[in-house]
Amino acid sequence: MKCAVYTRVSTDNQAEVEFNSCEAQEAKIRSFISSQEDMDIFKVYTDAGYTGGNLKRPAMEEMLEDIQQNKIDTIISYKIDRLTRSPKDFYQLIEVFEKYEVGFISVTERFDTSTPSGRLLRNIMLTFAQFERELSSERTKDKMIQRAQKGMWNGGNVPFGYKTRNKKLLVDEVQAEIVKDIYKSYLSSGSLSGVYNELKSNHAKDFIFSKSAISTILRNIIYTGKMQWGSKIYDGGHEAIITEYTYNMAQELHKVKVRKMRLYKGYLFAGIVKCKECNSYMTPSHTNKRKHDKLRRYYYYRCTKTFKETWSSCGTRHVSAARLENYVLQNLERISQDRPYIDSLIAQPRQFESSTDGHTGLGISEACSEKAKMSPKQFELSLKKFLQTLPKQKGIKKNIW
Repeated sequence: MKCAVYTRVSTDNQAEVEFNSCEAQEAKIRSFISSQEDMDIFKVYTDAGYTGGNLKRPAMEEMLEDIQQNKIDTIISYKIDRLTRSPKDFYQLIEVFEKYEVGFISVTERFDTSTPSGRLLRNIMLTFAQFERELSSERTKDKMIQRAQKGMWNGGNVPFGYKTRNKKLLVDEVQAEIVKDIYKSYLSSGSLSGVYNELKSNHAKDFIFSKSAISTILRNIIYTGKMQWGSKIYDGGHEAIITEYTYNMAQELHKVKVRKMRLYKGYLFAGIVKCKECNSYMTPSHTNKRKHDKLRRYYYYRCTKTFKETWSSCGTRHVSAARLENYVLQNLERISQDRPYIDSLIAQPRQFESSTDGHTGLGISEACSEKAKMSPKQFELSLKKFLQTLPKQKGIKKNIW
C-alpha cells in the first residue's frame, strides 16, 4: 500500500516534547510501517507551526489533492489530533477518505479503517457526525424562528429601501422614496411597464432596475414593517416605508392582472426555447385581437427580455407558437421515417448539439444522450409512439408527455 505520513505541531515550542515534534512523529510512524509487510511510504506531509483547528494547512491541502488523484492508499498519523482537532473537520476528512477508498491509521490509538473493527468505529463516528449536523441544523432553524417572532432580521440580501447596522434594518431615506414612488406609480397606472418606464425616465443616469426587481419590491411585505419567515408573517422591529393599506391595494391589483394573464393553452416547448438574439428564454404568452366583431386569441413564445425591460429591447420579440411547434413536429415526423439518419443520430449524438447555421437546438443533443443506450430501432419506435400519442394529450399534459 502507498502510505502517506502526516505530521503536525502547532508551535515551535512543541519541538522538544517527546513524540510531539514532527521529526519524532515521523520516526514513530516509520517504525510502525517497517513492522508491516505490505506498506511503503509514498510521501511525508508536514505542517510545522499550524493549528489543528482548521484544514487550511499547506501540507494538508497538498495531501487532499493527491488523494483526489488516487495517489494514496492509506493515511498514517501519530494521533488523530495531529490530523485535526476539530470533530467536524475529522468527520469531513473521513468522508473524503471513504469517497476515494483511502484508509486511515492512528499508530498510538489503534484506529485503523483497513480492519473491520476500524471501519465499524468509523461508521459509528460518521453516524454521530450526521446526528450532530442535523441537531445543529435544527437548533439554527429554531433560533431563526425565534428571531423572526421577535421581529429581528435573519440576514440575507438587504431589501432595497433599507440598510443594515448591527444586524438591524434601518430605512435608507433616498431608496425609501423610490419605493414609495414605485407603489404610487403602480396603483395609479396598474402597469409594471408603466412603473419601469417612469423610473427609467426619472433615474436615467443611475437606473438599476429591471421589471422583475420592481415586481419583487411590489410583493415584499417587509416594506409594511412586517417580517415573513416561511409561510408566517410577524411584526418586524424595523420601520415601515409604506402603509399596509397601500401594500394590500397593490396585491389586489396584481391578483386581477394575473387572472387576466392566465394561459388558455398547453405550450409544447415551454421552458426549453431560447431567443437566439439575446439568449433569453421564450415565455409563453398570448394576445387578443378583434376582427369582424369577433375576438380571436393568438399564442406566442415571447422573448423574456421584452417582459423584463421594454418591447424594443430585443429584435426577435416573439414567434408564433403554432408555427414553431408545427415546424418541430413535422421535422420529428420526418426523422422518425429516416432510419439512416436515426442510425447516425444514435452513433454520434454530440454532433447535433447545434445546427450548421449556429441556431441552438431544442435540447435534442441532451435527448440523444439519454437515448444513446437505445438501439436505433428502439429509438425509432419510441419517437413514433411519441408522435402518435401527443395529439391525444390536452393542455398541460402535452408538456408533461
